[in-house]
Amino acid sequence: MNYIQQMAFSTLLSFTLFLCVLLPCFASSLEAKPISSLIRKKFFDTMFLHKDDNACPAKNFYPYKAFIRAAKTFPEFGTTGSLDTRKREIAAFLAQISHETTGGWATAPDGPYAWGLCFKEEINPQSNYCDSTNKQWPCFPGKSYHGRGPIQLSWNYNYGPAGKELGFDGLRKPEIVSNNSVIAFRSALWFWMRETRGTLSCHNVMVGKYVPSEADIAANRTAGYGLVTNIINGALECGIPNDPRVKDRIGFFKRYTNLFNVDTGPNLDCAFQKPL
Repeated sequence: MNYIQQMAFSTLLSFTLFLCVLLPCFASSLEAKPISSLIRKKFFDTMFLHKDDNACPAKNFYPYKAFIRAAKTFPEFGTTGSLDTRKREIAAFLAQISHETTGGWATAPDGPYAWGLCFKEEINPQSNYCDSTNKQWPCFPGKSYHGRGPIQLSWNYNYGPAGKELGFDGLRKPEIVSNNSVIAFRSALWFWMRETRGTLSCHNVMVGKYVPSEADIAANRTAGYGLVTNIINGALECGIPNDPRVKDRIGFFKRYTNLFNVDTGPNLDCAFQKPL
């Protein structure tokens, strides 16, 4: 092999190495970055201005690090779709858990939507939330399955499968959801990501993967933040015009999307949707 041939071979080899080594690295850089790149600690603290006030029973229970660590358990959360879609999903999730744990009131300092993550457990539960007819996830004697954590996980048929998938005993030790910050956030994200009835999930609705069935179309269950509310608590809140609970959920969502500088998308309300 003469000098010219050697140089040509060397150039070809270098180009091949570029394609095989450098380009994959470049391609991976184009993939969605983790949600910590979209919501840093200072931004998180701006959303939840009062979560660590003395007035909040959940003071110091919902740290930023616990949220980010829990989110890593669900790699598609906040990383699916366009940048605006990602921001909108994160805002929707945080808005829903803010309503579930709010300590705000109409004239609260900084407004009612600055008081999310104030509670970690349901106040004065009216029952132990045990569905004794559910034999797959039977209640454990003496245990209560009332609302706990950011999304207020409730009922034995939710605690059981959540614990199985996340690695804790949800039926025998449901209280861990209000005792462990990371598990608390994971339980909320588990509910957010889980699919029921085909593609129906909070995540799929917010990222455009929800495909409505004929029954959904007939019930006016169209994609948007209102359908997320329907998934979470539709039996009590949807199909009711001007429901104050739904308005509260929307209020949090509007505040957070404004902070993210992204639009809310359509169908914020579930007033004219048939409950799930």
